[in-house]
Amino acid sequence: MLKTSIYIFVYIFGVIALVWRVVIRCKQNMKGTVRYLAGIAGQSGYGSKSTAEQVTQDCSSLPPHLTAIVTGATSGIGAETARVLAKRGVRIVIPARDLRKASQVKENIQRETPNAEIIILEIDLSSFASIRKFCSEFLSLDIPLNILINNAGKFSHKLEFSEDKFEMTFATNYLGHFLLTELVLEKMIETAKQTGVEGRIVNVSSVIHGWVKKDHFSFNGMLQPKYYNATRAYAQSKLANIMHANQLAKQLKAMNANVTINAVHPGIVKTGIIRDHKGVITDSIFFIASKFLKTTSQGASTTCYVALSPKTKGVTGRYFADCNEIRCSLLANDDSEAHKLWKQTRALIHKRCLRVQL
Repeated sequence: MLKTSIYIFVYIFGVIALVWRVVIRCKQNMKGTVRYLAGIAGQSGYGSKSTAEQVTQDCSSLPPHLTAIVTGATSGIGAETARVLAKRGVRIVIPARDLRKASQVKENIQRETPNAEIIILEIDLSSFASIRKFCSEFLSLDIPLNILINNAGKFSHKLEFSEDKFEMTFATNYLGHFLLTELVLEKMIETAKQTGVEGRIVNVSSVIHGWVKKDHFSFNGMLQPKYYNATRAYAQSKLANIMHANQLAKQLKAMNANVTINAVHPGIVKTGIIRDHKGVITDSIFFIASKFLKTTSQGASTTCYVALSPKTKGVTGRYFADCNEIRCSLLANDDSEAHKLWKQTRALIHKRCLRVQL
């Protein structure tokens, strides 16, 4: 019991230290830090304490028959995103590796929203072959696609490789979502053209992207690192997600396509690790830590806001946190680095499995 209490104590203080570091780096001044901690609303009318349901209350007049693909929807903020979108009348497609978990999420959503339409298809986002199979199955359904939420995230504590021989975190978080987007983009453009309804892509990133230095951002080094650091690998993948959004936004504009793409930082969400451990010290420490963390619904709010809100119509190539547009890192805004990453990624995909125009 003592050993467990010590572990929880150390864990929670670790969380506090991490979140404090994120808050300080994310916010540009003390005023911004106070705004985050107090949940003070920004220009959008929402802030860090706003929930996914609250930020979509003004979306009641959504066009009918919208369809959204939400990756990582079998747990956490992905499941909450799917629940809230379904509650607003959106048909949800859940790409899932664990079909049992996906079925449970579907059951939970339909218990609350009986008329919700939920489609489950199998996918492994670390596998190019699996992504291609998913897209083939989805496109064969011949349904529209209005929203794509690239939410799924992997944090590999030790160095491991995907079946395509790429580092697992980078393969899942960035390469997998890049390929998925590539394969359904034509459907989104077509849907937007036929319906007149703006298509929206949301890349779920993280403020941790700002920790990456330029000399640690090498494409080949991220694919097959010689020296592995789990946090660095995760941060690199999240930086790549923002660069992907920035580059695709430019290309969609050039094509005059009625589809936007933005990146979001959801915040750091509360964990259930100490739910079963009660005690005055444990409860007191967690009470302090919880002031820095978000609930699952608060964590899903920015994704839902960018995906559905009429306030984000026409907004593209931007970065959001706490339902407000903020500045990302200088490296994330480096157009030459982003373009180089885009070309390298497309070349890799072309070489491995696709005939795409470089």
